[in-house]
Amino acid sequence: MLMSIKNPVKVLTVPAFSDNYLWLVNDGVHAVVVDPGDAAPILAALDQHHLSLAAILLTHHHADHVGGVPALLERFDVPVFGPAKEAIPAITRRLAEGDQVTIPELDLEFAVLDVPGHTAGHIAYYAARQDWLFCGDTLFAGGCGRLFEGTPAQMADSLGKLAALPDRTQVYCAHEYTLSNLRFAQAVDETNAALKQRVLTETAKRARDEPTVPSTIGVEKATNPFLRYRDPAIIDKLASEGKISSREPIAAFAALREWKNSFR
Repeated sequence: MLMSIKNPVKVLTVPAFSDNYLWLVNDGVHAVVVDPGDAAPILAALDQHHLSLAAILLTHHHADHVGGVPALLERFDVPVFGPAKEAIPAITRRLAEGDQVTIPELDLEFAVLDVPGHTAGHIAYYAARQDWLFCGDTLFAGGCGRLFEGTPAQMADSLGKLAALPDRTQVYCAHEYTLSNLRFAQAVDETNAALKQRVLTETAKRARDEPTVPSTIGVEKATNPFLRYRDPAIIDKLASEGKISSREPIAAFAALREWKNSFR
């Protein structure tokens, strides 16, 4: 008896707007799109690679993450998964921490994590078998999202949840902000040798017009100041710059995020 052999599942990078990354998880036949802020590049990629859309995954409500959903649904009758705590009209299954998403066409399973901070109801999708994390605008390569709706304590807790994933986990964030984030990281974590090497590596990628995403949880823990806000050297730097009057960890995290907001 002949047995069918499934193609391996992989992640296709689809650039959009000036710095967004949209993600097409696919096996060469079926695909799932994560945060399709713009339908046009997704439709073009589906056509180019002869893929049929099986589902849409959304992390939060911002337009550059959901704007392409209506046009995709005009062509594909597929489920739309998204955060239970955010008002996104197209969602057909609302998700919160502890939920599982199964995509049978791809034999793919995601665990859902609540990661508020950037928005109040932000979620992330973690595929344990593949070591993939789709985290929207919560954790960036070298940084984290702005606190538009959440608090520093919420964001610090969300990032801690992501940092607890295995070091090998690949971090598929939604923007090419890495070099800007690393410039800030160097300003606050000046003696970090791993960070210095990362700057060289990522700068070379961008010089070749290559994405710096995905990174890994291990790399982020070693070089991302928003995962290292408890480090004494970073707290010392914040104190020397007059950014904090308390060495309490959440005060340090809040000061880091506020400093990054105005850093150029």
